Amino acid sequence: MKAWNVNRSRRLRAWVGVFVICGVSVAAAQAAGNTSIERLKDAVVKIHTTSTPPDYFTPWRLLNAKQSSGSGSVIRGNRILTNAHVVADASYIQAQKHGDPRKYLARVVFISHEADLAILEVEQNTFFDGLRPLEIGALPEPLQEVSVFGYPFGGTTLSITRGVLSRIEHQYYAHAGGYLLAGQIDAAINPGNSGGPVIVDNRIVGVVMQANTSGRAENLGYFVPPSVIEHVLEDAKDGELDGFPDLGFRTQDLESPAMRQAYGVEDHPGGMLVAHVFEGSPAAGKIQPNDVIMAIDGFDIADDSSIEFRKNLRTNFKYAIDQYHRGDDVEIHVVRAGQAQTITLSITEPKRNFSLVRQQEFEQTPQYLIYGGVVFVPLNMNLIKRWGRDWHSKAPVSFLHARDTRSSPDKEELVVGLKVLAADVNLGYHDWKNWILESVNGVPIRNFQQFCQLVTNGTEDNTVFRDEEGYQMVLNRAEALSSELVILNRYRVPRANACAETPEVVLP
Repeated sequence: MKAWNVNRSRRLRAWVGVFVICGVSVAAAQAAGNTSIERLKDAVVKIHTTSTPPDYFTPWRLLNAKQSSGSGSVIRGNRILTNAHVVADASYIQAQKHGDPRKYLARVVFISHEADLAILEVEQNTFFDGLRPLEIGALPEPLQEVSVFGYPFGGTTLSITRGVLSRIEHQYYAHAGGYLLAGQIDAAINPGNSGGPVIVDNRIVGVVMQANTSGRAENLGYFVPPSVIEHVLEDAKDGELDGFPDLGFRTQDLESPAMRQAYGVEDHPGGMLVAHVFEGSPAAGKIQPNDVIMAIDGFDIADDSSIEFRKNLRTNFKYAIDQYHRGDDVEIHVVRAGQAQTITLSITEPKRNFSLVRQQEFEQTPQYLIYGGVVFVPLNMNLIKRWGRDWHSKAPVSFLHARDTRSSPDKEELVVGLKVLAADVNLGYHDWKNWILESVNGVPIRNFQQFCQLVTNGTEDNTVFRDEEGYQMVLNRAEALSSELVILNRYRVPRANACAETPEVVLP
């Protein structure tokens, strides 16, 4: 009996020991988990922005300053990663750490409006003391749980929400219209979340950029995925924005059996038809209209222009091109007149705009010319979006139609007679507005810089502006020049000529 009691006592002590050891292990694990979460929280910052964008309806003025906030995350090199739209047109930026009431002056060191990403630095290096930067992780799998960190409206402290990755495919980025890979999640995303990290296993797997607010969708948010983030970080190394390449061809799907037979690929799976090749592009002289592109960079292209970029996941073929940078070569497999060929395209220049309408610009001073009281401007997306959130339906139809019109060396962009500052010199035209021009004194307009030169350097008695329908506006040159100062003073315009040297149009 005594022996049994001794053994029982020993066994009890052993079990107690096990429970104590397990208790220590559980506590240690909880403590480690709490430490990990706290480090994550510390690496997520709030960004305060004061922005003063220009007024493209009155291009010599700024809109009223507005204050907004967003989120960001600390990455290697004492930098903060956030959305471009959080700091676009910013005149003053501050960063604030989790749990710290102080705000530190910050500045943009690199920005890609196309990818809606920006990199910030903080003026005071002590801001980063004690902060552990977050690493960029891999794109999650569909249905994998993710956490969204940020500072949405409705409070001042850090918010963490959870959801699952529900879709991965190319989407139009709302900020500047870029068409890039995006992840869709069902975590709650609200104003202020923009720029915050999407986290899996303590790594950044995305940057929150926009939510679906159509009214027909619930809890649909989108984030910039790791492949786009890595591309921008690589692009930022030399401080020059090259953007995502555009090889300079346009294609259409090849699902029609008749079309497949007509172009000799009825026995080949997949492929897309080349509809147009732009002069001066990487594809010029190498890719031809009516070529059928079968593969890019080893990705086979389906007849709906999609590729399988990950097992059982498909997206637009553009993904295969998005991975490249300036200076890289891209291998393309085509079928031309029934014969298979391999073509190598070199990305030698920054991305160009191939539309007659300039892409939306930020941190830029608008160009304009006032001549005879008429305000002339280049047509760009800044002007079109000045019609508000419903610009798709409220902007002039001619402006919207021009977005789908291709540019050429002879016509790189459009010039608009925006409005008339009423005066004697322009009598008869006071109600003219949003008028797209075709020529000046019979000379076709190539771009806004050339237009300014035609107007300011002209020697004719009258300056004749004409549109493609033949309608004309005639202004007497002597009267236009003599009345200029009076008109500028009357309408409080600082100067008549803001035709700064027009660089090659480059997408942000």
